[in-house]
Amino acid sequence: MAQALKNPYTLSFGKSPKQIISRNSSMNDIIETFNDDNPSQQLYMITGVRGSGKTVYMTELSQKIQASGDWIVVELNPELDLLEGLAAKLSGETALAQMFKTAKINLSFFGFGVEIDGVAPIRDIETAIEKMLLTIKKCKKKLLVTIDEVAKNANMRVFAGSFQIFIRKNLPIFLLMTGLYENIDLLQNEKTLTFLYRAPKIELKPLNIRTIADNYKETFKTNDQTAMHMAKLTKGYSFAFQVLGYFTWSNNGNYKDALGDFRQYLEDYVYEKIWSGLSKGDKRLAYGIAKVKSGKISEIRKELNMETNEFNPYRKRLVKRGIIDGEGRGYVSFTLPLFEEYVLDNYDE
Repeated sequence: MAQALKNPYTLSFGKSPKQIISRNSSMNDIIETFNDDNPSQQLYMITGVRGSGKTVYMTELSQKIQASGDWIVVELNPELDLLEGLAAKLSGETALAQMFKTAKINLSFFGFGVEIDGVAPIRDIETAIEKMLLTIKKCKKKLLVTIDEVAKNANMRVFAGSFQIFIRKNLPIFLLMTGLYENIDLLQNEKTLTFLYRAPKIELKPLNIRTIADNYKETFKTNDQTAMHMAKLTKGYSFAFQVLGYFTWSNNGNYKDALGDFRQYLEDYVYEKIWSGLSKGDKRLAYGIAKVKSGKISEIRKELNMETNEFNPYRKRLVKRGIIDGEGRGYVSFTLPLFEEYVLDNYDE
């Protein structure tokens, strides 16, 4: 491996690395749906544990959608006024601005666009966007809006309400959102936004271990056994795949020398944040899972002196957050590599 080359892996959240394992199957389903003449869905929510690759997935997906037809793609910041941000970005595109001017849409009241003689400025932002979307529709184009790391706040509630109106009026607006399970859940349970509850969710599962092994084998020119061992160390966790690859590259292809940095980076930049967001009951259950090596639920309950009706709600919470895998009947296990050690080191009874 030539060290003069740039490290193909990244430690940055949300940045698309050179080495990426695509999730083409689910992406193709969404692209086909959005490109349909009569789409059954105009919204998908992408969720998963911190570091599962939500932002990278959405970025790759939006790029593929944009390349698949006459699409306009706009990324919005969930901490800002989303409707004003959308109108500003659309009017800031030279080709679109000319289209809106030809359609006599006067956006000067909002501080963007130009005055149009004989046309009163639009003073309601929702009305302005509706007119812009009608123009986009007449030009046989579609608009994709992407929002990363959504949360239940006033900006998101207003935007979601307007989005519901737009799709009810058969306007060509589509939405991709990413968010942690707890934030998506809060948003879906907002009483005034019941349509979000029915919106499909893409839950990012672990990457394929064999595919990770093939990637490591090719990058580090190693043998099957070593590549597979490295892949299993990541448990298919997207961020761990990048971190182990990054530090292995920095250690001249020797993954064993990278393990200390691998563990510390996961703990400092991911696990500490995940741990701080868990309730006391969540942490107690995590401790039981970490202590009982077999992963057998009956043994974990016995260790914690916890009845089934007390155990199950916390188990479901950790499964939905993507922290544990509950698919094996009667067993649970952590989805995150080396998380057992972190829990044992940090749990305080």
